[in-house]
Amino acid sequence: MTEKHTPSPDASSPWVVDVARELSRRPGTMKLWVRDVPAPSDFGLEVIGVPEGDPIHLDLRLESVMEGVLASGTVSAHVVGECSRCLGEVTQDVEVDVTELYAYPHSVTEETTDEDDVARIVDEKIDLEPAARDAVLLELPNAPLCSDDCPGVASPDPEAWAFVPAGTTHERIDPRWAALQERFAGGSTEN
Repeated sequence: MTEKHTPSPDASSPWVVDVARELSRRPGTMKLWVRDVPAPSDFGLEVIGVPEGDPIHLDLRLESVMEGVLASGTVSAHVVGECSRCLGEVTQDVEVDVTELYAYPHSVTEETTDEDDVARIVDEKIDLEPAARDAVLLELPNAPLCSDDCPGVASPDPEAWAFVPAGTTHERIDPRWAALQERFAGGSTEN
């Protein structure tokens, strides 16, 4: 079995915390980590997300535990997107809870879990971006709406469904069946 080597996080990134400097390896040691960090590119879904460079507010508690560092708290940001019905702009504020364990090298947690199951401490650094990104992405709607009753794109056809009064039906009959529809439209009750 070959050992995979996870690349070291970029120490200059505002998302990276040097746990050797910020925390000791004594379980119970805790530090509050409150920052506004710029959003990287693609921090969201295709139709909604945090614009690149906009601030993402991190209000986290970093706690040294037996197996590593536990990061917990909230991530909040202002997201911008496109309404899935009318294509107008959608904006909203998102605040999500995040809890992530970063395992120490050679800890029981690291040795007993797959690489993708738990975040790792690499070269005494943790990268908070993946956990924050995952938490925010799970909160974003796949089909954002500017309002719950958005009628959709304005149509040049005044009979378009979105503009027909409630209770009205609009039926388009296949021309191949039109003769049958005419024949039985009268509501005949012959036996």
